[in-house]
Amino acid sequence: MADTPLAEGARHRVVIVGGGFGGLYAALALRRAPVDVTLVDRRNFHLFQPLLYQVATGVLSPGDICAPLRSVLRRQANATVLLGDVVEVNLDQRWLRTSEGLRLEYDSLIAATGAGHSYFGNEAWAEHAPGLKTVEDALEIRRRILIAYEAAEQEANDERRAAWLNFVVVGGGPTGVELAGALAEIARETLRSDFRRIWPPDACIYLVEGLKRILPGYPPGLSVKAGRALAGLGVRVRSATLVTGIDEDGVTVEAAGRTARIAARTVLWAAGVQASSFGARLAAAAGADTDRAGRLVVRPDLTLAGHRDVYVIGDLAVYTHQTGAPLPGVAQVAIQQGGYAARAVELRLRGDRPRRRFRYFDKGSLATIGRGKAVADIGPLHFAGFPAWVVWAVVHILNLIEFENRVLVMTQWAWNYLTRRRGARLITGTPLQPEIKEPG
Repeated sequence: MADTPLAEGARHRVVIVGGGFGGLYAALALRRAPVDVTLVDRRNFHLFQPLLYQVATGVLSPGDICAPLRSVLRRQANATVLLGDVVEVNLDQRWLRTSEGLRLEYDSLIAATGAGHSYFGNEAWAEHAPGLKTVEDALEIRRRILIAYEAAEQEANDERRAAWLNFVVVGGGPTGVELAGALAEIARETLRSDFRRIWPPDACIYLVEGLKRILPGYPPGLSVKAGRALAGLGVRVRSATLVTGIDEDGVTVEAAGRTARIAARTVLWAAGVQASSFGARLAAAAGADTDRAGRLVVRPDLTLAGHRDVYVIGDLAVYTHQTGAPLPGVAQVAIQQGGYAARAVELRLRGDRPRRRFRYFDKGSLATIGRGKAVADIGPLHFAGFPAWVVWAVVHILNLIEFENRVLVMTQWAWNYLTRRRGARLITGTPLQPEIKEPG
């Protein structure tokens, strides 16, 4: 397809690839700058990923945590939103090409395409253990969770019924902990009286973590409290346990030199990330160093070596200039880096150099475990339980992009808290009917 260049203007052209936290906040930070901003993303919406697990477990609907990018930027006159996938990068001539053949020329490029799942070289596991990075992932996980109970209701064989009622979450970080806690609440509260032949609270939820403790990025005391809270919900935590195999019938694990088998028809993946495909194209074009996950190593000002007009932010970047270790893959890092990149572009226009290096201000970490249960690591404050849950709820509400989303989420959470019900329990996709080997 022939190139279709955008009309060139006299102002500085900023192209932002990715409408996640980093890309969107960079665009918003440039709203008063004398630049023309083009934000291109393969999706037409911004996804509030920290609450994606609540879509996967039926608390929220996808629209509750998504905001159309055009709507968010509708009043920003210097911003244009394009739907597309960038498939070609030319850093020498400063242009990108989308899958539709559109050529985007830039003076500054901000790459913020994030990361997807990594199965550590075991890609065959993806079929049996979906991860949680997109709306489609969340809907598939929701389908598998609900269909497991439907299958168990019809299965006459005790062993196979038990396998349908076993759920394994791989990865003990915040996403894994939140998923495991939500699965336990579904079994013990939401579905408690919905079936006639099975007793949903009999379901077994396993949380498998390869390191010595869950929530390894939190203080040890909070990891212990989180483990206790999960145990109180009936979750079986298996730390220092490696997954060595996943198939349609369950998970093989190894701990202390011993191999064991967990028969489970529902396995969820919450461990490991891999940089986006655009990251690979950008790294190849720039000759940039990457880590094992394909994330690009950036300079102290978030640019690529040899390319001071290219900023890489969020989960796509490896930034070790602050502590010697990479910054965590959390929303606040991407948000702050997006703001920094926008300010750096403005400084460049004014000719102000050199720029100060990026400094991440850690506002703390929060993880919810269940209804009224959470852990909080905020500076010198480390606390758990209901107070941490309230802080978690308030922070997440305030960080939703649009006011409408805040109202919808608050309403759903209030209903769920008062009734212990989850309204978005819809089975979508195919097959709608699970395979029952011995129908009762």
